[in-house]
Amino acid sequence: KNLTESGLIWNQSFSKNAHYICNFNGEHYLDNPKKTILLVPHIGCWELTGRVLANNRKVTFMYKPLRSQKQNDYLFKRRNKGNLTMASADKPGILMMQRALKNNELIGMLPDQDPGEEGGIMSPFFNKEANTMTLLAKIANKNDCQILMFWAKRLPKGRGYELNIEPVDLNLNGDTLEDHVVSMNRCIEDLIRKMPEQYMWSYKRFKSTHSYG
Repeated sequence: KNLTESGLIWNQSFSKNAHYICNFNGEHYLDNPKKTILLVPHIGCWELTGRVLANNRKVTFMYKPLRSQKQNDYLFKRRNKGNLTMASADKPGILMMQRALKNNELIGMLPDQDPGEEGGIMSPFFNKEANTMTLLAKIANKNDCQILMFWAKRLPKGRGYELNIEPVDLNLNGDTLEDHVVSMNRCIEDLIRKMPEQYMWSYKRFKSTHSYG
């Protein structure tokens, strides 16, 4: 399903992509003057989220480069267009994200990716330990950001998509980074429970099953 959707979406303009949207709930949260991080899990048609926003806003999304340079170049070419900028999950990419926030532009992250050895800590996800990114919480704390869960729900019988934005509380006033990460995973779990059939369960969320060190 995701591959079919993505192939169609990538080969169309942002304005054409926007025609698939039947409803946009919570768009007003984007008008908040605070710096904003979009939390976009692998649920529904996540490829559509940034492209619809980029139709009239500047947005930078972080991505994890693929091992295959050929595939990576192919995807980057189709994603990095117009107002949509792709930032790799490395130090140069993080600087791009920080620069975008400084310019009051939107940034987005897929928080349920395995961030690798240096980018995460083990945290419960559906009662199983999973290596979970810490970058989102760190950037949010540093820049006093609002965090918005953002997803594109598939509608029945191919009728299009419903965009949804909801503010989430990652317990940024908690004592530790672990508190923030646990809160983030719980928010993602809550969303998945609402529409489990649209989550990308095939993604290797638990490929790291022990702490690095």
